[in-house]
Amino acid sequence: MGALSIWHILAIVIAAALLFGGRGKISSLMGDTAKGIRAFRDGLKGEDAPEQAKTPLPKDEKDVGRT
Repeated sequence: MGALSIWHILAIVIAAALLFGGRGKISSLMGDTAKGIRAFRDGLKGEDAPEQAKTPLPKDEKDVGRT
């Protein structure tokens, strides 16, 4: 009950092969993640304030007493 069976060992080997196998899969995955974060930040910077919010609203008769 406390020993590792063949299925446990096989699961560990498959997980290690997925994580560490191939030509630097983890480093390429982290590079892709960094590119995604950078693109998200650039997208946030581009939408600081829309054009309509920068222009002042026209005043009418109701606004004269509110100043």
